[in-house]
Amino acid sequence: MAQNWTPQSWQNKEARHLPSYPDTAALGGVLGTISNFPPLVFAGEARALKADLAQVAAGKGFLLQGGDCAESFAEFHPNNIRDTFRVLLQMAVVLTFAGKQPVIKVGRMAGQFAKPRSSPVEVIDGVELPSYLGDNINGIEFTPEARIPDPQRLLQAYSQSASTLNLLRAFSTGGYANLRQVHQWTLDFMGRSPWADKFAQTADRIGEAMDFMAACGIDPMTVPQLQGTSFYTSHEALHLKYEEAMTRQDSLTGDWYDTSAHMLWIGDRTRFEGSAHVEFLRGVGNPLGMKCGPSMSPDELLRQLDLLNPGREPGRITLISRFGDDKVEAGLPPLVRAVKREGHPVVWSCDPMHGNVIKASSGYKTRPFDRILGEVRGFFAVHRAEGTHAGGIHIEMTGQDVTECMGGAVAISSESLADRYHTHCDPRLNAAQSIELAFLLAEMLNLEAVDRAQRAA
Repeated sequence: MAQNWTPQSWQNKEARHLPSYPDTAALGGVLGTISNFPPLVFAGEARALKADLAQVAAGKGFLLQGGDCAESFAEFHPNNIRDTFRVLLQMAVVLTFAGKQPVIKVGRMAGQFAKPRSSPVEVIDGVELPSYLGDNINGIEFTPEARIPDPQRLLQAYSQSASTLNLLRAFSTGGYANLRQVHQWTLDFMGRSPWADKFAQTADRIGEAMDFMAACGIDPMTVPQLQGTSFYTSHEALHLKYEEAMTRQDSLTGDWYDTSAHMLWIGDRTRFEGSAHVEFLRGVGNPLGMKCGPSMSPDELLRQLDLLNPGREPGRITLISRFGDDKVEAGLPPLVRAVKREGHPVVWSCDPMHGNVIKASSGYKTRPFDRILGEVRGFFAVHRAEGTHAGGIHIEMTGQDVTECMGGAVAISSESLADRYHTHCDPRLNAAQSIELAFLLAEMLNLEAVDRAQRAA
């Protein structure tokens, strides 16, 4: 257990990007209620994810982490949960089949509500209001009433997270993830993407392999790994009062776990030295992610690693790099070299979304798909050059047929962004773009495997 730590010790540190509630008594009542609610996830599940990530850190797997930029109450629907889940399944199948290694699936789901904002206020037509901070804090509607932080929203967020987790568990273990279903995972609107054809070809080959195994007596009904899959949840641990209320002491080990998700991460804006967010997360037993961008120095990164993982436990830390396609090949190597030199057993994952935001000529905030692919290529190139494992991808995506990121095989233009731009926060990849990215990643993983084999020869 962490030294000199309690679930409340973060309150003695500097906390940025936390909402200010006008009715603190109402907030206290809600948090007290939540602290008595059942956990959303269990300590044993978090330990299982940590063990899976330890294999990735050792170069024997790949982390696929994806989902909404920010979950919303308005878009809460079982079909949306299902569609995002099955796109992640499709991506995982492509990566597993082509890369010949396990893929650990972690959703940005069932808790990804709160978002840090670059400015505390928003101005429209000369009217200034507090910024929208996520549906678990305030409303997206541009009215004074909607922008007041409301503690009751935390109860709704807990309820939605519980329902989402319940459905995800049913999908992952109840037969929907059976590899015999692989052809049924393709969404209807994917038919116009050339990558749908390529996925169908992969699905055909998997079907042939399944037929061969069945002839040999190996069947999904008798082999659990073919019938279902492990699926974990994650979100940025931003709202510390809520995270504290969801923290429980494990009855088996005595360790503390944040039971709001299997994995929590620290964002680029809250990982500074002396941060309350770092202080809180250093004491929970969950696997942790930390965003690393151009503003982080190698020495700062090593100090944070020593604080968050003093025992150097494999699978504990995932470093999520976010540089931008034009900065990754210069900015990432110093961090990789420092971590490798000091022997920290981390998973290196690539977030190609946050460093590649632009404003399109149509006025919409977007992410050009070619820049996303460029950062992924740069990320893999750095790790090949440094002899380290490019271990994961962290993307904002959805199973909905949105038009939020420009480009890709479907060729979304600046003008067509307005067709289906639904995000509550940042632009997301749609299903077709996500599958296209998965095939690129598969190529990169194959190149990495060839390099590894050549070095071993």
